[in-house]
Amino acid sequence: MNSIMIEIKDLVTYYGTRKILDGINLTVNRGETLIILGRSGCGKSTLLRHIIGLSKPSEGHILIKGHDITRMDEDERLPIVKKIGMLFQSGALFNSMTVGENVALPLREHTQLEQSTIGIMTRMKLDQVGLAGFENFMPAQLSGGMKKRAALARAIAMDPDILFCDEPSAGLDPIVAVGIDHLILKLKKAFKMTIVIVTHEMASVFMIADRVALLDKGRILALGTVQELQAMDNPKIQQFFNREPDPEEVDRNEYLSSLVGG
Repeated sequence: MNSIMIEIKDLVTYYGTRKILDGINLTVNRGETLIILGRSGCGKSTLLRHIIGLSKPSEGHILIKGHDITRMDEDERLPIVKKIGMLFQSGALFNSMTVGENVALPLREHTQLEQSTIGIMTRMKLDQVGLAGFENFMPAQLSGGMKKRAALARAIAMDPDILFCDEPSAGLDPIVAVGIDHLILKLKKAFKMTIVIVTHEMASVFMIADRVALLDKGRILALGTVQELQAMDNPKIQQFFNREPDPEEVDRNEYLSSLVGG
């Protein structure tokens, strides 16, 4: 069995004349958790959008299980997309639907299962994320952490081979955030999924990453385990892991403060 689940080759993206991604080459191995890390505006979310097929790059190739999705039309991509789960940063639950209806939506859209079977599977997924008995609640009745769990239940409704997460801990307090991290680890073990996560949360990186891809200005600055990146003698990498401010930002802020003070 091929050990590579996702392969990205020479990926380039322009927004107008601005180059967002500049020659990305990256592989994601079957069964691993890869975290895409980097400063705001470095291209993390753009890269994620390309991998899940929401937008096409300007140049390059993205292969998922050996299939180049950048060369496929929507109908050709559908069988591949069905085996991909996506947890959006906001959760993206439909407020007009109950929690159960949100989780059941992919099963209704992409399968021919009986309604009774969909109901059973929906309750199973909610139980797996710690929301047993909440299928009749509306999203507005849930806390932030519960909404993320409900969105995660929907993301795994089709038993995906690959799970993508965009800032899964964003907006959550540290206790709830670590609970989401533990849940992701639990689901990975249960379903043997390949997981790709975009995050700023260093605590999550240390807890759940098998490998880290650190992006900087549209390029991969470093790739490896957390320990390997920490051992690299690169000021930008050390700055990120040690949570040190950017000297240019500090100088700029001091200059602006001097103007205000003057």
